[in-house]
Amino acid sequence: MAEFLPPIFVHAMRGTIQCSENRIARLLFKLTVEVSMMMNVLAAGLEIDASQLDALRWRCVQEVKKTNGTITFKDTLGKQKDGP
Repeated sequence: MAEFLPPIFVHAMRGTIQCSENRIARLLFKLTVEVSMMMNVLAAGLEIDASQLDALRWRCVQEVKKTNGTITFKDTLGKQKDGP
């Protein structure tokens, strides 16, 4: 595709894409830090065994696939109160 576009346009597009990739990487890092903090707080206060954790992971993977990643805390809270 680059052979059909002017070189300056290709250079500008690459720069724009690189900036977007860097921004996404920084945001993912920040999000991962927050998730890690949350997991550490929860792990310190909960008693859960490996089989329960595996079952939870499987259930969460299925839920994320089903909802295409659009899960809200409110929806999850409702499911927890209603039971598995």
